[in-house]
Amino acid sequence: MIFNQRSTQKVFPPRAPRAALLIRLAIGFVFITEGIQKFLSPEAFGVGRFTRIGIPSPETMGPLVGVVEIAFGALVLIGLFTRLSSFVLAIDMVVAIIATKIPILVGYGFWGFAAPAGQTGFWTMAHEAGVDIAMLLSCLFLVSAGPGPTSVDERMIPRLP
Repeated sequence: MIFNQRSTQKVFPPRAPRAALLIRLAIGFVFITEGIQKFLSPEAFGVGRFTRIGIPSPETMGPLVGVVEIAFGALVLIGLFTRLSSFVLAIDMVVAIIATKIPILVGYGFWGFAAPAGQTGFWTMAHEAGVDIAMLLSCLFLVSAGPGPTSVDERMIPRLP
């Protein structure tokens, strides 16, 4: 066995509550469906959107982000490599917030990201950022608390009682 029970407890803190499954379901649903939409409607959600936002290499990054969201969203959903997958998806959300929500807040483009179309300011940004912030914080919860007892991870790694 690679880990003994005491070293495993140091690396993986005590169990997350059973309700962590609800967070995993929400994260899985949002990321899988958003990732799929990058392929179903690339002009609106994939390459076209990435081009409008100012994401570098949109023809590569659009499909890549779609695959990342589908793959890591599915891993979170089943609870396999949950902490790593949640960390990757948290990075995805940080980039989305920087690229799309911060320009709305400040009212102009920066770092090569496009200026926002339409209304700007705090309240517009707060409205637009709701799901992004919820997903970011949900991912960070799973990174810190773990996937909970109804996960593949939980069954793979032995724990002390």
